[in-house]
Amino acid sequence: MNNFNPIAYWKQRYQSGGNSGAGSYGRLAQFKVDFINAFTQANNVLDLLDFGCGDGSIMLRLKLPRYIGVDISETALAHCRALTLNDASRQFYLRSELSPSHRTSLSLSMDVIYHLTEDAGFAEYMKTLFEVSNRFVVIYASNADAAWNAPHVRHRRFTSHVQQHFPNWRLAAHCPNPYPFDPHRPDETSFADFFIFTRLGEPCTIPIPAYQ
Repeated sequence: MNNFNPIAYWKQRYQSGGNSGAGSYGRLAQFKVDFINAFTQANNVLDLLDFGCGDGSIMLRLKLPRYIGVDISETALAHCRALTLNDASRQFYLRSELSPSHRTSLSLSMDVIYHLTEDAGFAEYMKTLFEVSNRFVVIYASNADAAWNAPHVRHRRFTSHVQQHFPNWRLAAHCPNPYPFDPHRPDETSFADFFIFTRLGEPCTIPIPAYQ
């Protein structure tokens, strides 16, 4: 394993004016927004905690009475607060600022897990992701142990980790994205899919959005 530091990478990226990446814009972002909005509506989800809210480009289009965005970058959080000035339904915190009062019906992780290159950081992130949710955990990520030629990407079969460490949760659905990765169109395609986890005994409706 190299000495790449994912926290330092993302902090520096946002401080230098970078954004959350191609997956937060264009048709990939629209797919994710449509899916999440359809899922929360179908399952009467009124509050959501987004672990890795980034620059807020997707957050602005989510339809929820209560949204909590969490990130490791204060620069990204400041940008999100500026976008939602005087909107009490949107709150933003560093991970270190979370408390038990921040539990929500759904915790969300999009395009984050494959950036957690360190084992300890990955395990801590997954533990918090599942601890803060009362009903659902929705993950958008790759799910395969595959090599990737970029220091800030490490693919993992995270569903095996969930099965081993979170026995009170079940995988309710795997929903592929309609734009599978194409190396010739990297900014318009993705190796990530949606994975829906529910607490044991929790009913779950999986919507099928109309993709365009």
